[in-house]
Amino acid sequence: MARRRTRTGAADAPVTTVVVMCLYVAGKAPNSVKAIANLRAICRRYLKDGGYKLEIVDVFEHPRRALADGVVVTPSLAKVSPGPASNVIGNLSDTGSVLAALGLHAGDLN
Repeated sequence: MARRRTRTGAADAPVTTVVVMCLYVAGKAPNSVKAIANLRAICRRYLKDGGYKLEIVDVFEHPRRALADGVVVTPSLAKVSPGPASNVIGNLSDTGSVLAALGLHAGDLN
């Protein structure tokens, strides 16, 4: 009769999903500045305790990166993982749309 081993420790730890995002901005343009502020506020409120990784790419400084990633409009937020990938364009003032694109639900997080 085969014995089953049970693992303790790491298997008992809760699994935390980290949302990986990339925000493409155009320098200090008003909508870009607003998008950064809005996204940081959303992350503070809904993705606490390191539940996210955010990269901000200035398309003026890295135009080839933006083209390679298919970004033609700024500000533009791309959710990289977990899948499915999604995008939001604009200053990110519509929190509900941003949360939906990130696969989050405000009611579940408050």
